[in-house]
Amino acid sequence: MRKAVSALLIGLAVAGCAGQAEHVNLQKVNYLTSFNTFGRDAYVYVAKEKGYFEQAGLDVTITPGTGSVDVLKLVAAGRADFGIADFTATAITVAKEKLPVTAIAAIHQKSLAAIVALEGNGISKPADLVGKKIGDQPGSTNQVMFPVYAKAAGIDPAKVEFVPSAPPALPQLLAAGQVDGIGQFVVGKPLIEAAAKGKKAVVLPYGDLVPDLYGNVLVTSKDYGLNKAPQASNFMNALLRGLEYAIAHPDEVGPILKKYQPTQDAGVAGTEVGLMAPYVKPDGYSGRVGGLTEARVQKIVRTLVDAGAIPDGSVKPDDLAMFGLAPK
Repeated sequence: MRKAVSALLIGLAVAGCAGQAEHVNLQKVNYLTSFNTFGRDAYVYVAKEKGYFEQAGLDVTITPGTGSVDVLKLVAAGRADFGIADFTATAITVAKEKLPVTAIAAIHQKSLAAIVALEGNGISKPADLVGKKIGDQPGSTNQVMFPVYAKAAGIDPAKVEFVPSAPPALPQLLAAGQVDGIGQFVVGKPLIEAAAKGKKAVVLPYGDLVPDLYGNVLVTSKDYGLNKAPQASNFMNALLRGLEYAIAHPDEVGPILKKYQPTQDAGVAGTEVGLMAPYVKPDGYSGRVGGLTEARVQKIVRTLVDAGAIPDGSVKPDDLAMFGLAPK
């Protein structure tokens, strides 16, 4: 964890030095993706490519994140102005560590977290997870959230073994049969099936059993949200424009991502964004993209308390989000 945070700090420092002479009239902003630069995070590059940030008066430096907890700690420390983190992981981390971070928009109205297996591995439903080995990064969103999912599924989380595994190796570990399943976002299905060379993925989405959970949210520090509210609002609106464009034009997302991140597979990225669209705007959702409400956050807090994920009274909705900044 410390090495990951240190690497991110170095990346932010280097990125901040580059291009200092450019966009002298624009406000500089540092942003962390949720995890690496997969298609699911590509909407920030869409916003940059389409000029949405520049139109909002912002010069945005994008740095790949290494998971929700690392992102939260860097934003809390002021090493990044904004970042993307899973809301459930945010609530649990804030409850335990009292980090001064806050959510201002929901990227996903429904959680993307899931356990992914392959056909023939003996996992086809949540009850099949008992006695199985699941590969995942320690402290990952999927692992942090698993007790909540397990309670909803009626299984004992202690009877599922999580095997510490480096995220880039997860698809190969699953394909090689070294683990029975892996922690993954639902949009990672194309990547998993590509690694499995013809085998079909079995996806067990957490959101199927715990539908009230938000997925990723845009976070900033409480200090930034309070003292730079106009700039925070400008950034949020520009980012959400990129998100809306991305899910409406998934075929354009892959080439844009590859322009900024040449090692990424444009086809896989576009497919991920297509799979992500129903989580950004689910059926029956009539609110604005990015909507975040106090009533729903209160319900999520109660769900986490009932599941034993956080102590009762440890957080209130206002501890987790600035509803005055959130899209209406």
